[in-house]
Amino acid sequence: MAKEHFKFDFEPWMAEELIHRDDWEDWYEAMCEILPLWEVDTIERVAMFVAQCGHESGGFRVLSENLNYSAKALNTIFPKYFKRAGRDANEYHRQPEKIANVIYANRMDNGDTDSGDGWMFRGGGILQLTGRYNYTKFGKEVDMSPEEAVDYVRTKKGALDSACWFWDTNGINRYCDDMDVVGATKRINGGTIGLDDRKKHYLHAMDVLGGDYEEPEEQELNLNQTIRKGSRGPLVAEVQEKLDISPADGIFGPGTERIVKEWQSANGLVADGIVGPKTLGKLLG
Repeated sequence: MAKEHFKFDFEPWMAEELIHRDDWEDWYEAMCEILPLWEVDTIERVAMFVAQCGHESGGFRVLSENLNYSAKALNTIFPKYFKRAGRDANEYHRQPEKIANVIYANRMDNGDTDSGDGWMFRGGGILQLTGRYNYTKFGKEVDMSPEEAVDYVRTKKGALDSACWFWDTNGINRYCDDMDVVGATKRINGGTIGLDDRKKHYLHAMDVLGGDYEEPEEQELNLNQTIRKGSRGPLVAEVQEKLDISPADGIFGPGTERIVKEWQSANGLVADGIVGPKTLGKLLG
């Protein structure tokens, strides 16, 4: 792939303006090779991609999760795994590998704390691919083992490739086409953390790339709906995000139904696995 495969003139100076780093040319070459493969090839899509990934990676600087937390921070940020679990955070003070092996143990197809999976499959790339499950899924897409993918996502090409895989898997291009920064942010982040910064970068990227931004009309969420096993669409995806179901693919399958039942039971609702107005109101309202 090359810059000719974009649907606009993506010139080198644009990348230099958007990526304020000495290695911007390397990022530009990698973008020209990778982004069109995933149809991130219009002004609106590239602008959103650069803005969101730039925010998540600290301006394309961070390609590997740090996790260098103090004992105090561990008890504040991860009380479930330390203070509330009766684990002495002082024994993990400023020890990223030990911390990762605790907070990511027995999740996302990772093994237990002794497996080393937490550290091996910690966040990597510009959208912080995390967990054996996600590295395995992405690895299959690019014909790599999960372990090979770990190293790949920490390169510029791999960081872009894995971000585009996430982008495609979660259908984010549709938010780009609607110039919906809020929707894209929720899909990527699960909420709206850092929205102002993301929007600032998006507006800048649109200006640099030559796009015209129009503020989308804000739509109220219709809570008078019902979804259940077999349902598909954005509302299903939003429910999955709120329930921390990964991947939030917008498909209401048996796994989603089980977790919905558990959440309903824990929140004083009829645990029937059907997400109607009462469940939606309590979950999303």
